[in-house]
Amino acid sequence: MGNSDKLSKRQQAILEYIEKYTQRHSRPPTIREIGEAVDISSTSVVTYNLAKLAEKDLVVREREVSRGVSLTGKAREMFGAAVNKAQSMLVRIPIKGQIVAGQPINVGNDTFETFDEDDVVELASSMLPKQQRDLFALRVSGESMIDAMVNDGDIVIMKQQQTAINGDMVAVWINSDEATTLKHFYHEGDRVRLQPANPHMGPIYVAPEDVLVQGKVVMVLRQTS
Repeated sequence: MGNSDKLSKRQQAILEYIEKYTQRHSRPPTIREIGEAVDISSTSVVTYNLAKLAEKDLVVREREVSRGVSLTGKAREMFGAAVNKAQSMLVRIPIKGQIVAGQPINVGNDTFETFDEDDVVELASSMLPKQQRDLFALRVSGESMIDAMVNDGDIVIMKQQQTAINGDMVAVWINSDEATTLKHFYHEGDRVRLQPANPHMGPIYVAPEDVLVQGKVVMVLRQTS
């Protein structure tokens, strides 16, 4: 749109309400419903703004019909472009398997490749770290990290890396056990401490050469149901 076609916040709100209402009810809203939705008490003010939208070729009005307001093709294209833009900003992150937040268990491999390749989580790029490469997701099983706000059934977003600093929450493969676990990492000279975030569970101690760091947690997606 050019400057002459620029919408006021009130006009934008009216357009968005008409679009959402029509999608939900398969019919346009009334003038009064529009006013209530966008906090305009005067129907004449709603009518004025609809007239401005009609001048911009964004709505069509049938004055003799109570629900005679509809979006034009130009307005629908505008909403479609906004949806496409939002979708283009989504990042698809593969869910590569399950990680145990408890005593490690044998999963048969050290790559987490146990879920279907179409099993993904989609997140807005703005929610993720600036470096969005090498991200993967894991489903959490167990409650050893509950004090770190990671519960059974949650999904953790991981940055693939093979190094960690003390305090990092990491997914690790323990070679001697052929097992995986999710813990806080601490290198203590001749041993590595894998510390749970649960006061009822003790740490796991392993030799440094026995641990393979596979990724660091950068985000936790809570499961609410």
